[in-house]
Amino acid sequence: MTNNKKGRSNESSPKDDFTHNHRPPVVTGQCAEVLELLRTEGSVLSFRLTAELAIPEAAARVHELRARGFNVLTTILPQVEFRGRIRRSVARYSLGVPHWPAPGFLEGGAA
Repeated sequence: MTNNKKGRSNESSPKDDFTHNHRPPVVTGQCAEVLELLRTEGSVLSFRLTAELAIPEAAARVHELRARGFNVLTTILPQVEFRGRIRRSVARYSLGVPHWPAPGFLEGGAA
């Protein structure tokens, strides 16, 4: 019996490409920890990530998430009280809307 399907059997349809390209990438390790915190808590201070959660390079993890297309926003707070002391220029990370992909990421326009 012959195959009556048109086209090549090893080609995917444009719909398959759309579905494949619009799934968030898998993240592991510390990036996964940071992403989960951002999803559950809404926003997280950089000091909390480094001091309480043992993620020493929090800014690098955020950079990696952005490189994978996640819409992570940074707000610099002029001062924050952390562990009884005033800290200046503290980063607060949060997820933008939509979380993934960041606006312009799939078109190659993400910064």
